[in-house]
Amino acid sequence: MSLSADTPALLVLADGTSYRGWSFGATGTTIGEVVFNTGMTGYQEVLTDPSYCGQIVTFTYPELGNTGVNPEDEESNHPQVKGAIARNICKRPSNWRSTQGLPEYLKEHNIPGIYGIDTRSLTRKIRIVGAMNGGISTEILDPAELLAQVQAAPSMRGLNLVPEVTTDKIYEWGRRTDAPWEFNPQSSSNGETFTVVAIDFGIKRNILRRLATYGCRVIVVPANTSAEDILKYNPDGIFLSNGPGDPAAVQEGIETTKKLLASNKPMFGICLGHQILGLSMGADTFKLKFGHRGLNQPAGLQRQVEITSQNHSFALNAESLAADSVEVTHLNLNDRTVAGMRHKTLPIFSVQYHPEASPGPHDADYIFERFVESMRQTRQGSKALG
Repeated sequence: MSLSADTPALLVLADGTSYRGWSFGATGTTIGEVVFNTGMTGYQEVLTDPSYCGQIVTFTYPELGNTGVNPEDEESNHPQVKGAIARNICKRPSNWRSTQGLPEYLKEHNIPGIYGIDTRSLTRKIRIVGAMNGGISTEILDPAELLAQVQAAPSMRGLNLVPEVTTDKIYEWGRRTDAPWEFNPQSSSNGETFTVVAIDFGIKRNILRRLATYGCRVIVVPANTSAEDILKYNPDGIFLSNGPGDPAAVQEGIETTKKLLASNKPMFGICLGHQILGLSMGADTFKLKFGHRGLNQPAGLQRQVEITSQNHSFALNAESLAADSVEVTHLNLNDRTVAGMRHKTLPIFSVQYHPEASPGPHDADYIFERFVESMRQTRQGSKALG
């Protein structure tokens, strides 16, 4: 039985494939890149992750909405996706933390969704053909008419979406006590406080939580903040955040990072920040066929393996990394793409995956401790020289 039997919906892919289902969330028409996420949990974190800006997310787990939604699990102020695709929708969530049902939440934020379609068939299509644009509509139920709009939409390749998700003002994030679900709250920096400037390309809240848990006073700045203004804070470290779109199109961020490299400050990048760091050091990026999106992506090197959360469409070209100065520290063990790197002489490193584990495994949480240790050593070295 459908959630809204009187509200049919249509999904059309750029290659002309169409699926008919039922609407959940907002009515209307939305167009974006159709991708899939293989996580069995964490749909609210996915929907509110700014890295999904411009995309329609297919959830491979067959039922969505079982635990409802709540303010604590949001990774930003509102859903960032263009739309959502599901096999089944739970009408009555069951969770003591739930404050709202998923369909009502998406409707409130004007995000259309479609359910009742064969998500296995759709996922296989994306895996075989590759991620492509698509559209969901409750208004346009003629596949040819919706296809024309889908084919007129811009491709993700070459698209800079950072201006749509970055903060418009500078703010500070310190240790908070309003996150009772936070794992490993005892993690600390031995009482030391480190000032970190985080460049917001689409930052997730749990990254800020983890940095704060490890003793960081985090100053979050817009993506277009100049290197000179960043260094005015005299930070102990600089963080380059995750975010959406084509990293090669974020020219302003790449140029700023190039200038910051000369400061010899510890630098740490995650996901888009990892790619921007690589581009600033002369590497190239390329678009993956269907990307990595899920909670069980193996990453490692030399028999050291971590199970990681990943969400990205692009990757660094390993052959373009300067072997004399940059070392690959992690590979995605499914396709051998670069999942982590570090500079051989400067206190700079990055990972393609998400060590903040929201949602996802905790294997990589030590990455934040590594960043703190890098800042500690740099601070001690500066005192010794002084």
